[in-house]
Amino acid sequence: QVQLVESGGGLVQPGGSLRLSCAASGVVFSIDTMTWHRQAPGKQRELVAAITRGGTTNYADSVKGRFTISRDNRKNTVYLQMNSLKPEDTAVYYCKADRIATVTEALYDFWGQGTQVTVSS
Repeated sequence: QVQLVESGGGLVQPGGSLRLSCAASGVVFSIDTMTWHRQAPGKQRELVAAITRGGTTNYADSVKGRFTISRDNRKNTVYLQMNSLKPEDTAVYYCKADRIATVTEALYDFWGQGTQVTVSS
C-alpha cells in the first residue's frame, strides 16, 4: 500500500528555517510532478511549490527566494527547505504526487497526511 509520509514540521521563530520531507512508502516505480501545498486556518489550500521528475521547479510568489523544493528520485522523496519564515507561513503543509506508478496500478493526485508548521515568537 502506497503512502506519502510528511515529516519535519514544528514550531519555529520568525526568521528561522525548517526542512520538510515527503517520502513515498511501498513499492513505487516512479513519481511524476510533486507539489507542496499549505492550508492555514480559515483559508483555502494553496500551491506553494512544484517540481517535475526532471527537476523543473515553480513557486508561489509569496515564497519565492525563501523556499526551495527539491527531490531525490531514487528515494521517492521530495523536500521543501523553508528559510526566513514568517508568521503568515503558519499552516498545515501537504505534499502531493500527480501520478505514482506501482507494480499494478497508477495512482493520481495522491496526497500526504500533512504536517503542521507554526511560525511564532
